[in-house]
Amino acid sequence: MSARILSRTADFLGITSLNAIGRDAYIIIALRSLRMFTAGIPSLILALFFASLEFPDTRIGIFMTLTLLGDVMLSLLLTLVADKLGRRRILFMGSVMMAGSGVVFALSESFWVLLVAAVFGIISVTGADCGPFRAVEESILSGLTDGKTRSDVLSWYVTATTMAGAVGAEVAGRTVQALEKKSGNTTKAFHALFWAYAAFGILGAVLCLGLSERCEAAGEKREMAERGQSGEEEEEVLLDAMTPSTTDGFEDAGHRSTTPAQSPKKQSYFSQISQSTRSIMYKLWILLAIDSLADGMTPYSLMNYYVDQKFHLSKATLGDITSASQFLCAFSAVFAGPLAKHIGLINTMVFTHLPSSIASAFIPLPSSVGWTIGLMLFRASLNSMDQAPRTAFIAAVVKPEERTGVMGITSMLRTLAMSAGPSITGLLSGNGTFWVAFLASGICRVTYDLGLWVLFVNVKVDKDAGRENKIESADDEAWNGLLSDTDSEQSEDDRKSKDVEQGQRSV
Repeated sequence: MSARILSRTADFLGITSLNAIGRDAYIIIALRSLRMFTAGIPSLILALFFASLEFPDTRIGIFMTLTLLGDVMLSLLLTLVADKLGRRRILFMGSVMMAGSGVVFALSESFWVLLVAAVFGIISVTGADCGPFRAVEESILSGLTDGKTRSDVLSWYVTATTMAGAVGAEVAGRTVQALEKKSGNTTKAFHALFWAYAAFGILGAVLCLGLSERCEAAGEKREMAERGQSGEEEEEVLLDAMTPSTTDGFEDAGHRSTTPAQSPKKQSYFSQISQSTRSIMYKLWILLAIDSLADGMTPYSLMNYYVDQKFHLSKATLGDITSASQFLCAFSAVFAGPLAKHIGLINTMVFTHLPSSIASAFIPLPSSVGWTIGLMLFRASLNSMDQAPRTAFIAAVVKPEERTGVMGITSMLRTLAMSAGPSITGLLSGNGTFWVAFLASGICRVTYDLGLWVLFVNVKVDKDAGRENKIESADDEAWNGLLSDTDSEQSEDDRKSKDVEQGQRSV
């Protein structure tokens, strides 16, 4: 009995799905967990490091802006060529560049040298994963999984890495304090921490060597063949967008794209993505940009600043709130996979993110610190549950060879939109009106949630390819009946066409 309970628990939490993928999935999750753990180092000490070098505030701001823009452009380039160069090579190169940038930061104090190292080493100035590597990793995991296991594996990918980021930020802060107290030299303590950053980069490169050929685009196609999936089905776009009509923006799942095959000679990197895929992603990219703009308007740093100004809490308390929020994000993400299997990807994204969006708008309302912190923690507990279903949804609506490029563009657009958020908050929060930024952020997030529901709730995906057949907006029997009627009509049309052809031949 106990073995059966453990088995069912493992199935529910997605552990069985994770084990079924094997070593590659564990290495990918470990690789990003390591990267997120180390991302806390530069995000925590970068501004303090530059201040210890007596760089003016204007230079610090310019450094962060240029670093972010450089990361975006480099990420777009690498993700669009990742399938040609090799996904494992891109991840290995990223770890090597990370180690190299750590060495430069540990040895140099020149502004321009550090700027070049930050861009090409893809140093995170925000604590988030701004480089191309998440897009490549999500593309690999999407290829290793099918519709039954994808949301589970991606949920653990989000959970483990979010937890690693929370632990990394805490460890980095305590390490800086200990090194500063021991050496008595703040700058020397920062240099020592960057040596650790370089060491983690080398460790990441070693992990990349353990990835198998299954992670490449060619290996993914062989994996599909082994699972018995039709190559023709995988080469076609699973969803075709239509102009707004009685189909709510999408044509019937039985209709296949008639877009001509692309020429082998690509005129640009963006042309690698088919027109039918772009027609779907344009809508999703706009919504994701709105959501990312909202996230940029009220990140953890600005929320802590607001709470500090309103209630004058200690920095230790603010740190505890941030750490607790990140741990809640990690814990709740475990349940995104099981929930998606029961109610669908879009439903999971909307129903978990919408309450978090509403809570964001109400954070300034309470007059007591307890209720304010409670709203912040409630927001955090549901804020990350849409990440794994979102990646699984994107993986399901694009061709396998397009996934890396699409996810790279998605990451780029989200980063650009997020970077504009703090500036908008600064414009809205003058003269004691910081609450307006929270309200605007909440409105943007709700717009994103409702937009997802309206545009994508009725999306139908090829069930034979192992993917979600239909987001639960009608019962399965009615849906199957609709497909049967459609097939009958198509068969009747085909019969009539053949009769006409035979009559013409007789004449």
